[in-house]
Amino acid sequence: MARTEKVWHLRPHDPAATQRLAAAAHISPVVAQLLLNREVREPAAARRFLDCPLAGLHPPHSLPGVTEASDRIARAVVEKRRVCIYGDYDVDGVTGTAIMLRLLGKLGADVTYHTPDRISEGYGLNARRLKDLAQSGVSVVVSVDCGIASVAEADEARKLGLELIVTDHHEMKVGLDGPMLPDAAVIVHPRLPGGTYPFGDLCGAGVAFKVAWAVAQRCCGADRVPPEVREVLLDGVGLAALGLVADVVPLRDENRIFVKHGLERIRTNPSVGLRALMEAAGIKADDTVTSEDVGFKLAPRLNAAGRLGCARIAVDLLTTNSPGAARTAAEFLEGQNGQRQAMERKYTQQAKEMVDLDFASDPAIVVASHEWKAGVIGIVASRLVDHYGKPALVIALPENRDKDAVATASGRSISGFPLNVALQAMDELLDGHGGHAKAAGFKIRTDRVPVFRDRFNAYVAKQFPGGAPAPRLELDAEVPLSALTFGLFRDLDKLEPYGEGNPRPRFLAAGLKAEGARLIGAGEAKKHLDFRVRQGDTTMRCVAWNMADRMEELLSAGGDCCLAFTPKINEWKGNRKIELQVADLKPGKTVALG
Repeated sequence: MARTEKVWHLRPHDPAATQRLAAAAHISPVVAQLLLNREVREPAAARRFLDCPLAGLHPPHSLPGVTEASDRIARAVVEKRRVCIYGDYDVDGVTGTAIMLRLLGKLGADVTYHTPDRISEGYGLNARRLKDLAQSGVSVVVSVDCGIASVAEADEARKLGLELIVTDHHEMKVGLDGPMLPDAAVIVHPRLPGGTYPFGDLCGAGVAFKVAWAVAQRCCGADRVPPEVREVLLDGVGLAALGLVADVVPLRDENRIFVKHGLERIRTNPSVGLRALMEAAGIKADDTVTSEDVGFKLAPRLNAAGRLGCARIAVDLLTTNSPGAARTAAEFLEGQNGQRQAMERKYTQQAKEMVDLDFASDPAIVVASHEWKAGVIGIVASRLVDHYGKPALVIALPENRDKDAVATASGRSISGFPLNVALQAMDELLDGHGGHAKAAGFKIRTDRVPVFRDRFNAYVAKQFPGGAPAPRLELDAEVPLSALTFGLFRDLDKLEPYGEGNPRPRFLAAGLKAEGARLIGAGEAKKHLDFRVRQGDTTMRCVAWNMADRMEELLSAGGDCCLAFTPKINEWKGNRKIELQVADLKPGKTVALG
């Protein structure tokens, strides 16, 4: 099946509004227009967005549950009770766990941690593991980035005599009478019913940082903590930045503050473990660390262990003070990440073949295989959504082919189709599910997969009777190539850090002539497209990642083309050149806009 065509949408441009915001906020018209495109309209909001001082973080005790949670944890520290940080296995959970471990260790707590095995224990609290912890002498369990949906497990913790403190940011289970909350000693959550926290989009590591901050204040007896504790908290800002970028939460309000200051902390004062991880990822000392570096280099390596096995080594890396141990852990994660990449490529190709052979006309994609590992299928689902423009569910069937065996699945969705709501409608077919509108996971008995596929496709067809809408590519402005100057980059840099809710600016250039197109990439599988475009007297190099299959399309109109792109600066041996990173291309001198 051919790649789904994207509809290009050029955001409206109001020159008067742009000039008003530029004058009132003392910024350039380019920055003003980009802020308006991101729905930042008031001068005060624009200055907060651009300046985002560290002091702009909301006080920790304003977060629902933090005051009681910090009191209980501080009391456990003083009483030398054994505390276990029970964190999720993804980057958000791993970094949040590291934040709590480093702070409690600095305060002299008797603290340990647990990250569940993705396959044998699954997501969230595990009743059997809680029993093991209780038998080992743990009396306080603090969840990180999980637990809000672990209603039955919280009941088990209470029976075991464990003091359970849930810190989470995920969606809550909903019953007939509203949210179903776990019966924990304390729940810390930015969207807790009845709460008034001003920003509900914190990630799990962000919530963990707020708890750690409050615990530090409580144990030190003052809002201003001693310098050595403050340094641990500043390291925590860097760890929270990793979790925020990896969890793809909106980089607005205090999330933006965390990431801006956290990335600078990582650049100027990385921990032993982060320094080793950056070296393994090819990030040089004193390089500016960007959100893209986190999303494409650091986060995949931290995630790799949890995807293929147990995430403990990632937590160990982020908390060790031993350079030797850090190098060993970073090298292991590098190897795991290489394995994950190979699996991802293989599974994606297999899934596409399945779709094209058997499910090409289905409203959605539901594919399954006994060969796939559960830790990689979420990435595969993302690739399928990008390629086909449909909701995609990828199911890792267990090696045990018994019909009662339970499979693990991961899904990604398209705009206008909340996946968590769709799975709720299939609840009686599933052994459990959870997630968000764009991404969700579930478990299902193997023998129910065919019925589920039919039901899910029928549900999608009802939501989109005319077929799934074509994906839209949002463009900030149309610009001539001659306008892409280093001065423009100085303006664009003011919008860093980029991420969810604040994407790197994407522009349209029409009337281009492509020249010298060639395939590039490592080994025999050259997956990328490299070419130059000319517009008048200006010529620039272009790189189109993972678009090797579009060579013929690019040249189909004699090289005439239009590009949707993000400008980049390529530095090599002291030379700086502006290049175009291609998001999409259309053959011809002009392009129809939607």
